[in-house]
Amino acid sequence: MPIFIQCNMKVCVYAIAKNESKFVTRWVNSMREADEITVLDTGSDDDTVKLLQECGVRVESAVLRPFRFDKARNMALDMVADDADICVCTDLDEVFVPGWRAAMEKAWRDGVKTLKYRYTWSFSEDGREGYVFWIGKTHARHGFRWVHPVHEVLEYECGQPPQAYAVGVQLNHYPDASKSRGSYLPLLELSVEERPYDDRNVHYLGREYMYYGMYDKAIETLKRHLTLPSATWADERAASMRYISRCYLALGNMEEGEKFALRAAAEAPYTRESWVDAAKMYITLKDWYGVCFCASKALAIKDRSMSYINEPDAWGYSPYDCLSVALYYLGDYKSALDAVDKAISLSPNNARLVDNRRLIADKLN
Repeated sequence: MPIFIQCNMKVCVYAIAKNESKFVTRWVNSMREADEITVLDTGSDDDTVKLLQECGVRVESAVLRPFRFDKARNMALDMVADDADICVCTDLDEVFVPGWRAAMEKAWRDGVKTLKYRYTWSFSEDGREGYVFWIGKTHARHGFRWVHPVHEVLEYECGQPPQAYAVGVQLNHYPDASKSRGSYLPLLELSVEERPYDDRNVHYLGREYMYYGMYDKAIETLKRHLTLPSATWADERAASMRYISRCYLALGNMEEGEKFALRAAAEAPYTRESWVDAAKMYITLKDWYGVCFCASKALAIKDRSMSYINEPDAWGYSPYDCLSVALYYLGDYKSALDAVDKAISLSPNNARLVDNRRLIADKLN
């Protein structure tokens, strides 16, 4: 059967915004490969609307009370031209690498309804990539709606939409660190209240409780995630186990912390994140052989996953750092020096690593 590639497609970008004036010019320049750019402003009191209009963007305004991300994005989607072929949802703190449209059109073969592409959510201070995964916020004009008050996702009216991977598309996120995430927790609680058996949102809520230091609630919520019939994705299940382990360790329950760290490694042994968490757990327990084993297992995994579960810490200096500390305490100073040098190569401005290297080198003199 021949594969048909559509030509002369209409590509439209849409977004929501509030007080994003510092990002407007950069964002619009990044999106100019589209045929149309539309924005729903949700209550800016700075120059966001004025600057967008000066750049030729069509803007409408609406203040939502109470605010929900899904409702705002659906209102923005309703602004998109009815004859659009490809709808690209972004935020104003995101930037496409040039050439994104051509790569999307190439991937948009006959029957495709949504695209996934590479997304860098964060960068380190030295410019290295942090969280990297593949997202799917590009879709056909009809049949899609956004759902969930926060951590919203596209829902297709006909089940699972045919999708493709747009290789060559790169979207970078440069968030405004001054903006508060304070609304996320109540919106996540609302999301789980509305859909109590949605495994993804239960996982997110448990993780958010952990971020807030609400360890008992995090443990309870994440354990519930593991019991849900739909919670079958091993990577996410392992992440819940890792978070439970972190919570128990923070509460001083080392036995349960160890148990859940090892459960995570057993659930998804191909994920470097599980082994790095286990290595850190054994550093807390001063089990140096355990650290060596887990750090070595982590370093043996070379391929980073395309999912949001991957964590920059696991793909940076941490596994080498854990290994160097354990080898030092085991008296293998030469191997410890080699490991800390590799850690420093990935984090050259880390003062603690430099101090550790000096301490290890002194043992060899």
